[in-house]
Amino acid sequence: MADQTPAAPVDFSTHVLSLASTALIALGKMPAPDGQPHPVDLETARHLIDVLAMLETKTKGNLEEAEAKLLASLVYDLRVAAVDAQNAARATKT
Repeated sequence: MADQTPAAPVDFSTHVLSLASTALIALGKMPAPDGQPHPVDLETARHLIDVLAMLETKTKGNLEEAEAKLLASLVYDLRVAAVDAQNAARATKT
């Protein structure tokens, strides 16, 4: 059995960064962990962005300032990236 490094404890920022990374992979803006290209999946990306936006709403007033800023920035940046990806997908169809 190979030596396994114990996983680091999950905190809020790590969790939202993980969700955001998965959304970026779905948008084709970041390679997947396996290094292989994956097709753009706007539906998955939108779902993950909606999850992050829901977390932003539900945790309002309960996060540390840095966590709240990180989450707001991720939601904004991902929404912009999703619109860009959607526009690019439309452009390739015409």
